[in-house]
Amino acid sequence: MSVKQDGNGTWEVSAWYHDWQGNRKRKHKRGFATKREAKAWERSFLARQEGAPDMTMADFFEIYRDDRMPHLKLNTWRNKEQVIVGKILPYFGEKKLNEITPADILKWQSLLLNHRDKHGKGYSDTYLRTVSTQLSSMFNHAVRYYGLPANPVAKAGKMGSAKGGEMRFWTKDEYERFSREVMDKPLSYLAFEVLYWTGVREGELLALTPGDFDLARGTLSVTKSYQRIDGEDVVTCPKTPKSNRVIAMPDFLTEEVADYLRLNGTGPDERIFQVSKSYLYHEMERGSRAAGVKRIRVHDLRHSHVSLLIELGFNPLAIADRMGHKSVDITLRYAHLFPHAQGQMASALQNERGM
Repeated sequence: MSVKQDGNGTWEVSAWYHDWQGNRKRKHKRGFATKREAKAWERSFLARQEGAPDMTMADFFEIYRDDRMPHLKLNTWRNKEQVIVGKILPYFGEKKLNEITPADILKWQSLLLNHRDKHGKGYSDTYLRTVSTQLSSMFNHAVRYYGLPANPVAKAGKMGSAKGGEMRFWTKDEYERFSREVMDKPLSYLAFEVLYWTGVREGELLALTPGDFDLARGTLSVTKSYQRIDGEDVVTCPKTPKSNRVIAMPDFLTEEVADYLRLNGTGPDERIFQVSKSYLYHEMERGSRAAGVKRIRVHDLRHSHVSLLIELGFNPLAIADRMGHKSVDITLRYAHLFPHAQGQMASALQNERGM
């Protein structure tokens, strides 16, 4: 290790370290205005290489990124990165990991809880929980792999709520009123038909190609998801392994898909819906306004599909298989939509007793 002044009046650093394979390597960095800056960079660099818990949160972020990013879908990592850079590093970036206390966590939480935008609106409970969970995940990673004694978020507690507000969805009548208003645009009409009657996610819809449909069998295969990242179209695997699934379509939807593909001549490997998510949002707004139905999100069409299946009497296991969920997720998330389940159970037990 050495810090010295070069011939240009600036400072340079030479630091030796061992890479992940145990090979001894040398890192050379020039252009520091002062010896103090050079020394600070050297300490930071060596702390990152050693994975010591006395590194700053900003330094740990670089390690965390290298460790986690290869294991995540690009859009998933980008969402995490946005939270870290926007909400965590501005407060904790220059603090050492092992010096961040539960009291520091509480002060940070208070800042976010008291935040208000220009319209006087604060962050939603679900967003606050997302941010809090991300910070906790970083500390857990440091505890598990880099010698941090404990996670201070565990003692301070998380903020926000994992559950959002009231679940919103359309009844079949509301959806049909809406769909009539978007019939003037065949692409929009078919997109919403597929979303409502199959329950696929937006990204899954936008990734669909003609080859994903077996029109003879009336099925739709979900094998990929579409995202727009950094101005480029990115098609990845679906959200979870269970999201890979084959969905049976009603006959009328199979006919609508067949008619659309015949009239538009989409190639077998071309995306059918070559639009953005924002296009769907605008069309949802336009159709809702014209139909006079309550405003819901595009994703709420997925909730609407589940609601319809529950109303038709299907059990959580069958619904979960269609939606690409675990049955327990369906049971927990949509329990309030099974209004007669407890009564039916009581009646069945009464009959079993024979009284």
